Amino acid sequence: MSAAEPDGILVLDEGTTSTRALLLRRGALEEIAAVAQAPLATAYPEDGWVEQDAEEIWQRTRDVAREVVRAAGGPGAIAGVGITNQRETTVAWDARDGRAMAPAIVWQDRRTEDRCQILREAGHAADVRARTGLELDPYFSGTKARWILDASERARDLSGAGHLRIGTIDAWLLWRATGGRSFATDVTNASRTMLRDLEASGDGWSPELCALLGVPEGALPRVRPSAADFGETEADFVGAPLPVLSMVGDQQSALVGHGCLSAGRAKITYGTGAFLVAHTGETVPRSTHRLLSTVAYGIDGAPRQFALEGSIFNAGTVVQWMRDDLGILPSAEESARMASSVPDTGGVVFVPAFTGLGAPHWRSDARGALFGITRATRPEHIVRAGLEALCFQTDELLGAMARDGAPVHELRVDGGMARNDWLMQRLADLTGTPVVRPHFTERTALGAAVLAAIRLGWITAEEWAAHGPQADRFEPALDAGTREVERKRWADAVARV
Repeated sequence: MSAAEPDGILVLDEGTTSTRALLLRRGALEEIAAVAQAPLATAYPEDGWVEQDAEEIWQRTRDVAREVVRAAGGPGAIAGVGITNQRETTVAWDARDGRAMAPAIVWQDRRTEDRCQILREAGHAADVRARTGLELDPYFSGTKARWILDASERARDLSGAGHLRIGTIDAWLLWRATGGRSFATDVTNASRTMLRDLEASGDGWSPELCALLGVPEGALPRVRPSAADFGETEADFVGAPLPVLSMVGDQQSALVGHGCLSAGRAKITYGTGAFLVAHTGETVPRSTHRLLSTVAYGIDGAPRQFALEGSIFNAGTVVQWMRDDLGILPSAEESARMASSVPDTGGVVFVPAFTGLGAPHWRSDARGALFGITRATRPEHIVRAGLEALCFQTDELLGAMARDGAPVHELRVDGGMARNDWLMQRLADLTGTPVVRPHFTERTALGAAVLAAIRLGWITAEEWAAHGPQADRFEPALDAGTREVERKRWADAVARV
């Protein structure tokens, strides 16, 4: 490689609470050469509704990208762009001016529960699950897209005239960054919409599913592998055109970042929500315990890979609620100290079903609850119970995966909450599973960079899978009998919500 060749990958990591740009360099992918971050506002206009400003998402993403490219020395240092994004969040826009027509409906949003219930009662749930690997639930993008059409006469008019575009955040950012020249999504994001057969091999959508949910096929992007040619950005995006080489949903991106590129490897990311993903190989997995079947990733020219996934809707939001709304937690960093300052929860069990329960329950009508409060209950007990709730929910997912024939013998972790040593040890104790935390925890951004690097020919998937990162390891230290008692207390509390 000559000194003149660019050696940087610009990763756009668009999450639920913030959007970031990171610069990772060839030969040092597990080091951040530059980073910029901007927070995103979230609105809750009604019970169960969660919205963000799609224009703000675009503007903040563009701003942080420009900041990182300046730090890199200009666009000449960048070989390509990788995009990873919050999944299921849905945007509609006018193809003529590229402007979003309404707030983005965030993945946590539950406003389409009534429509989902009508479809369930009509007997469609089993067919949707068989075709897509998903539950018929408001979590996914399809009913969100239909809601926008029902709520907006302008959207219906644009659809009739062929000017409506509907996509997930990756497609929205790609459209804006390329000036509307590229309208595409990747197989991982497409697999989260309820609009595409999981085993589909083309670049389109299921006519039957689109008809069932009432979403026009013509408004949807083309589907590409996760590592593929997604076109070039406009020059004014960061100062010169750059090729977009990868797009991948955030949880699948973390799976790649952890090197889980062969069947039997699993990771969990603790962010706003928590998502356990286990790689199952080239064959579509079929869960009998209400886990999701999903695309793990796709590399242009190679067989698509699949995974089982379990979703916890509220993880980091639990800490945010205790800190910002309940006011019992001075800062997220203090949670470990407070939890470890008491020997147990004092009998308190916290079920944080703020927006329902995800896998394996799929109860959107469930709501959060605190059980076992007495006059002796202190803030420390509630904080500890809030953190332990995350461990118990993870344990439920691990149990479901084992019963589905995909046991997890080692759990790789990342996300903001993974920095909490007390929580990681408690996770190992309550699940009975060793927990491995890489020293470089930015696995979501890393996954998009790895896929771009594969596209560039810098590394192969096999080489990355064999890569062993430096990591901390937490071994279970709780006896099996005590673990079972704790599990039963949790199960009893969940049954009551």
